[in-house]
This record gives sequence, C-alpha cells and structure tokens, in this order.
Amino acid sequence: MISEPARPRAVKYVLFDVDGTLIDAVDNQRRVWLTWAERYGLDLDEVHRVALRTRPMETFAHVAPDKDPAECLAALHELEDEDVRSGVYAAFDGAAELLAALPPDRWALVTSNYEHRVRGRFARTGLPVPEVLVDAAAVEEGKPSPVPYLLAASRLGADPKDCLVIEDAPTGVQSGLRAGMTVWGVNAPVAVDGVHRHYASLREAVCDLLDLLDTAGIRGLTSGVPAEKPSG
Repeated sequence: MISEPARPRAVKYVLFDVDGTLIDAVDNQRRVWLTWAERYGLDLDEVHRVALRTRPMETFAHVAPDKDPAECLAALHELEDEDVRSGVYAAFDGAAELLAALPPDRWALVTSNYEHRVRGRFARTGLPVPEVLVDAAAVEEGKPSPVPYLLAASRLGADPKDCLVIEDAPTGVQSGLRAGMTVWGVNAPVAVDGVHRHYASLREAVCDLLDLLDTAGIRGLTSGVPAEKPSG
C-alpha cells in the first residue's frame, strides 16, 4: 500500500538495509540475544528491544553498562557465528527479483550487522552481494546517524539526493532521511514516520521499484547487461 504518491526526482542508486528488509532473521536474532541475555542475567525483552535499533556496542552500553564491552561483543560474536552456520534464514518475497534487476555498482547494503555474517546469510539464501557493503565495523556512528548511508553513497560515487533507501526500522529510516535521501519503508504494518512511501511487505514494493528503475534507466534485468553509469 502506497502512502505517498510522489516519486524521487532522480534515482540512480538503491541502498538496502539487510535484516528485516531483505532477510527474515527475526527468530534467529531473538534466539541469539536470548542466549546472550541469559548469560549476563539480563531481561530479554529489554535487550531485544534495544538490539533491534542499535549496533551491538551501543546495545551493551545501554543494557549492560557495568560489563566489559569487548567481552560482551566476543560472546555475541560467538553466538552469532554459530547461528549463521545452524540458523534458518529466508529472503523476503521479492528480494531476489529486485536485486537481480540492479547492476552491482548501482546498489549497496547498509547494515548494523557484520559483513561476514551478511555474506553467510546471502550465500545461504542465494542472494547476490553488491560491490559496496557498509557494516557495523565500517562506521563509528551507527543508525540513526546519517553516517552509514552517506558512506555507502560515497563509496558508490553517488550524490545522496540520487539515492533511494529501502528500510524497515525507524532508526534506519531516520538514518536515510538525515542523509538527504528518499526513503521507502517496507515490512511494517504501519508507516514509519518520515517515509516517502510505505509498503506492508517488500513484495508490495517490487512493481513500483522496478518501474522506477526502468524509468531511471538503471534496471539491468531485461537486457542482462548493466546499464551505463550516468555522468555527474
């Protein structure tokens, strides 16, 4: 369902969040954080609520300020790496179609997770990985700071105003908006404040996004050849 009819004035690049947007990992994330919270005697619901909107180090500072953050991170990494090997992951409906339609130099992943885990999940779900992937280790300020999306745009050689962000979470939406980009929200029952368009699922956004890519001349699906990169 579209909540705002206006289209971006110029879209040459698409920047995707990962967990909750392209990959359905909610059950896996909750299981990992449950085990981690139990190890430190913390309330799972509070830990999970914070973890969904921040990077791990920021989560530790909020829920376990008296604990050694390096130790907390090492414990989490151990659990998450095991989950990548044994967890069950699925790409959201429409993800494969969207990513196949994009030349690899015209889109990026911007995630609060770590690159090796994203690559593991994408390998297991058959999704392609783009040339640019901005992860938690790449920036000092995570979402909702604009830094992650601005870094992705810089690595693509893109002007922020030419970028479309696809997000599911409020912190990610704010990150994209603060970066001066157009933001579409997906996989949420109600629109996140500030999004230019809202879709209850990624699948519902597919037709509009592919139409937009055709209009912008960057869709690579029909010919099988990446579109020529525009100058400027």
